[in-house]
Amino acid sequence: MSNLAEAPPQDNTIPPIPPVDPTLGLPEGVSVDGLNINRFSIMAATKNGSGSQTANAALLRAIFKMGIPISGKNLFPSNIQGRPTWYTIRVNAEGWIARRDHADIVVAMNAETAAEDHTKTAAHGVFIYADDIKIALDRTDVTYYPIPARKIASEIEKDPKLKTYAANMVYVGLLAWMLGIDVKEIESALMYHFRNKEKPVKLNMTVINAAIEYAQTNLKKTDHFKVQRMNKTTDQIMIDGNTAGALGAIYGGVSFVAWYPITPATSLADALDAYLPRLRRDADGTPTYSIVQSEDELSALGMVLGAGWAGARSMTSTSGPGISLMAEFSGFGYFAEIPAVIWDVQRMGPATGLPTRVSQGDVLKTYFLGHGDSKHVVLLPGNVKECFEFGWKAFDIAEQLQTPVFVLSDLDIGMNQWMSEPFDYPDMPMNRGKLLNAEDLTRLKGFARYKDVDGDGVGYRTLPGTDHPLAAYFTRGSGHNERAQLSEKSEDWVANMTRLTRKFDTARHVVPQPLADYVDSADQPANIGIIYYGSTTPAVAEGRHRLDEAGIKTDALRVRALPLNGLISDFIKAHKQIRVIELNTDAQMTQLLRLHVPEEAVKIQPLNNNDGLPLTAQWIMENWK
Repeated sequence: MSNLAEAPPQDNTIPPIPPVDPTLGLPEGVSVDGLNINRFSIMAATKNGSGSQTANAALLRAIFKMGIPISGKNLFPSNIQGRPTWYTIRVNAEGWIARRDHADIVVAMNAETAAEDHTKTAAHGVFIYADDIKIALDRTDVTYYPIPARKIASEIEKDPKLKTYAANMVYVGLLAWMLGIDVKEIESALMYHFRNKEKPVKLNMTVINAAIEYAQTNLKKTDHFKVQRMNKTTDQIMIDGNTAGALGAIYGGVSFVAWYPITPATSLADALDAYLPRLRRDADGTPTYSIVQSEDELSALGMVLGAGWAGARSMTSTSGPGISLMAEFSGFGYFAEIPAVIWDVQRMGPATGLPTRVSQGDVLKTYFLGHGDSKHVVLLPGNVKECFEFGWKAFDIAEQLQTPVFVLSDLDIGMNQWMSEPFDYPDMPMNRGKLLNAEDLTRLKGFARYKDVDGDGVGYRTLPGTDHPLAAYFTRGSGHNERAQLSEKSEDWVANMTRLTRKFDTARHVVPQPLADYVDSADQPANIGIIYYGSTTPAVAEGRHRLDEAGIKTDALRVRALPLNGLISDFIKAHKQIRVIELNTDAQMTQLLRLHVPEEAVKIQPLNNNDGLPLTAQWIMENWK
């Protein structure tokens, strides 16, 4: 049995890349010199809290700044420090940025997982390892590069804590040498990360340059992989969905935030806390907002509803367990008709589940959250640009419909870095809905808060402090008539619930509409239609491309909000088969679609996965029925 000091002998020439299973999408463009340029995946295996985040962010940003399409995903444990963590980077010249099922290049810096990481290295891939890790290296289809990470870091940094952090920069240097990453772009990425603080940048660059020098002196490149400048990220930005959603909320006029910490939603509140002081102050410096960290999620939504009733654009952010605690107040907000925005950055359940894994398991829960006959508006962003857009648009919808609005992101969109077009500033006026001021009340000679004047189910409202004797009314979670007076009469109850149902039908045309993509045209639909939503978007795009290469034509429709509407019904009816792709065990969107078009229920079949990992095109291919 061999160990790290006895790796199989390596040929110094670059062998030809052999044929690969076409469902893997490889070979992804081999040039005449035998190199695999800008088409590969990297997995860095480290320990949580070891400083690897800085190393991975530097690699990601440097390659992005070289104009190459890229995505990065962090698979981290649900504790603070010391447990295994993995970071994957997808580099793809064609722009496919979904996660890959395998890693062409594995960086093993954690002895605890090195043996398993070794087995996950793709055939004809590269295994980079810290040379003090001892495992069997007996694969002849893998190129091995040892790196003395601790030795290099120790020669440069003596502080024990900083030395641990610096060791991860050794693999940054090794990858820069191996792939040809522009070192100036790495330095620029570090300057961005450390906000132009020269001392930490200098330390890290010293380690990186030492690692490059070591590789140039002691190693011989025998792998296929290389990066080369492109221009496919020009005018693009890189951002995570939680930050994008926070910025969208700020530009949408948020003035009150109440929240309680929970993974993976905390960074959304953190982003609000970081940007609101810079963007939302009066000319004299007075803040025009308030952020409250509450004692729990129940009180957070209570405060948000109170602020929404008072006229503030108010919001909270949470995840599945927090949503459970908000059930009673969400039902109150629905029945009392108070605008509010609730971000649910979904994670894996049930119970505590896998707090740092991705899932789309809260679709049914948020849609029906509350007791009795309550149904909520749910927005489903499919990328970071829509996180920004829905960040401000959710407030418009909440006030237009006078109801809580849920925005369902998830850990993959929320916490990972994504390329995006720049965001579109909401240049339209805020839509505050049917809001009456004193002048309106004088002209109308009063109003009935819960009366359906326009036939759309939405009544008119006033805000506390409106200077008119007819402005006041009681906001009630108990039975009431159209004048907001307490009532337990059956006819008042039925009339009110009928109106709320009518308002929900109005919502079908107010929410973001679904987006359809036909392989030919809507007039000539394919036999198979795919319906999907949220973070499955990149994998579905790539999966459809591979299905097309395999001779399977598909149309696709991305659901962007609930309630569902006639556009979705028409898409379902136009196709002989429907596949619903989502990340949960119970096929929750499939259930809603079958409820929406019951006469077509048999043709609506789930293609659902719930392993906690971002979806891949490979999984779609392997599980296609």
